Parts: sequence; C-alpha cells; structure tokens
Amino acid sequence: MDVSSRFDVAGFGVIVTGGAGGLGLAYGEVLASHGARVTLIDLDAGALAEQASRLQGEGLDVRGAVADVTDHAALDAAIDEAAAEYGRLDVAFANAGIDPGVGFVGAWAGDQRPRVEHGALERYEDERWNRVIDINLSGIFATARAAARHMRPRRFGRIIVTTSLAANKVEPAIGSAYMAAKAGAKHLMHCLALELAAEGITANAIAPGFFVTNIGGGHAHNPDVQAAISKDIPMHRVGRPDDIKALALFLASPASDYITGQEIVIDGGWGLGVAD
Repeated sequence: MDVSSRFDVAGFGVIVTGGAGGLGLAYGEVLASHGARVTLIDLDAGALAEQASRLQGEGLDVRGAVADVTDHAALDAAIDEAAAEYGRLDVAFANAGIDPGVGFVGAWAGDQRPRVEHGALERYEDERWNRVIDINLSGIFATARAAARHMRPRRFGRIIVTTSLAANKVEPAIGSAYMAAKAGAKHLMHCLALELAAEGITANAIAPGFFVTNIGGGHAHNPDVQAAISKDIPMHRVGRPDDIKALALFLASPASDYITGQEIVIDGGWGLGVAD
C-alpha cells in the first residue's frame, strides 16, 4: 500500500476561520503547500491581506475573505463563496477563537497554585462572557453548519475544530467562559461526528496546550511564562504553530478516514507535572 497517497489533499477546497495568524494560518499553510485551494477567513482585513499575498507569492492557491464568525450571515456568505470558487468544499477548520487574556495559564504555571480571586464570579460581566461564548462556541457551530451544507451532497468532508487543553481543566472564574466554551465545542464536535459519519463526513478536534500565538493579546510570547510552562512539559519547550501542521494535514486527508469524534490533545505531555 502506498501510504503517502493517503495524505494527498491536492485540489481540495478548504476554509479556515481565524486564518490570518497563529494556528489557523499554520493550518492554511500546510494544506496549501500540499496542493489544496485555501480560503483564510478572518476579521483582521490587514493581516489577512498580508498573509494571503505572501502565500500567493510562494505560488500557493490561497485567498482571503473578511468575516466575523459572530456574524453568521457574513460567515455563511464567505463559506458559500469559497465553495462556489472551488466547486467543492472538502475541509473546514473551525478555528477562530479568543481567550481571557492575561491570567489564563499564567495563574497556575510552574510552582504556582490557582489564584482564587474573591468575588471574581460576581465581577464577570455579561459582555465578556457572551463574547467568548459567541466566538469560541457559537462560531464553531455556525462554521460547521455552513460547511455541512456543501459536504453532504458529495458525501465527503472533514470538519476540524480547534478546542483546547482547557476543555479538560478547570480554573477560577477568570477562565470560566473560555473553558466552558472549549468544553462545549468538544461536545459539539462529538455530536457532529455522530450525525455526519454515515455521510462520509468526519468531525475531529485538535486541542492545543500551550502554543505561542498572538491570542489573548500575545501574552504567550512572554519568556517568563514560557519558561514556567516549559518546566511542566516533558519535552521542556512550548509549542509553535509549525508543530501542529502534520496533524492538520493528517486530519484533513483521506489518511484519517477511520477517525471521527476524537479530540487529539497536543501538549507535549503538559499537565502531567501540574499539581491537582
């Protein structure tokens, strides 16, 4: 058996939400570099144009579409346009997300215990809660719904959700909306897998641990936080977007035909050394 042929995604139509940077950009880059036709969807028009232009300059079939995943009509239009452009939609990375910003992870990295701030729950505002849920959970739902409409007729498709190691951890209220949304996205992925499997459409999730991206204002770039986190990872280093590319290619390709309803945690073993 020629195993390498199972990873062939040449000609696939692909959309990636949150595609202008970080993990989303890594997903788009690896699929495009293997011959897929990729639409990066993001609300940051400047970053989107810059990255699409760079990848086009490398000879890759990449286009950008500006849309906010909380605007479901605009998201539908962007995904419909991509499917029309390619004549097919094979892969949807439901990736767009935000986190609570400074405090998340750093509150319990290294030798520190979780900080329980008195009254944090009471001070957690509706606007903050709703924004995190709208992007990290409802945005996943809207992306999967739009993608499935195009995948069902061809009885083939891959829906890949970015969840988080946070879906399996708990933290004081500062992280509650993020963790609730990511746990919800994990269970939504399971539901999608059950509904769509008989139609040749798989649904899986990639759950990154600590990856250095600009999410949450870029606090992951703080070398002190990276050093503290690295002590708890058997590999003794934090993750980078390039580390996730091979897994993204696997889940998007026919090589993963037999896998659905799985959340694959990518953390270098992170969490094994964290106190309960």
